[in-house]
Amino acid sequence: MSIHIAAKPGEVAETVLLPGDPLRAKFIAETYLQDVKQITDIRNMLGFTGTYKGTPVTVQGTGMGMPSIGIYTHELICEFGCKNLVRIGTAGSFREEIGIGDVVMALAASTDSGWAHTYDLRGQLAPTASWELVKKAEKAAGELGIDLKAGNIVTCDVFYEADPDWWKRWARLGVLGVEMEAAALYMNAAFYGANALALVTMSDHFVTGEAATVEQRTTSFTNMMEIALTLATY
Repeated sequence: MSIHIAAKPGEVAETVLLPGDPLRAKFIAETYLQDVKQITDIRNMLGFTGTYKGTPVTVQGTGMGMPSIGIYTHELICEFGCKNLVRIGTAGSFREEIGIGDVVMALAASTDSGWAHTYDLRGQLAPTASWELVKKAEKAAGELGIDLKAGNIVTCDVFYEADPDWWKRWARLGVLGVEMEAAALYMNAAFYGANALALVTMSDHFVTGEAATVEQRTTSFTNMMEIALTLATY
């Protein structure tokens, strides 16, 4: 048992799906997993372990932002020995052609955060996904017939930016969208020797102003869930 995860040894699978919303974790567990057991509820950050097509899978909520996912991924890797961590969350699109509901695989996660200071680097780290999981996600999306887009995203610390046009500078450099967790996930996984991948569904659109409802964010973005669950079986 760790400080933030109440699971006992052996209750956490090697592959963990990481939704920010604990209710999305509950939805996935109840909808897709068999022989499900709730393994933690500390701070109402729900976690479940079950099987998907015979493969053990854990689904653990992480909360919002890099500090929060940083805590959970550190404990999952270092305390429970998790090997594959897949974020399944929401993001805001910077590209007109990437609409609400589209799934994006984050090949890299740029960031405006100072997270990397903990590694005492003499340069700037470019956090990337694990190639092994990238290949598996592409294969899963193909088998499921899901259009999976891929590219660079940006992980930001601030949700309500003071400058309404801040995102345009990232978009000009080809960044596809913004979320708040992937860079910390990628850096933790790299430092501690695990595989990591972020799959995000676009829930907001900076170009058109569209936005998904709260219910859609929790239960309707099933394509990324099914890609993540399928890649866990390979």
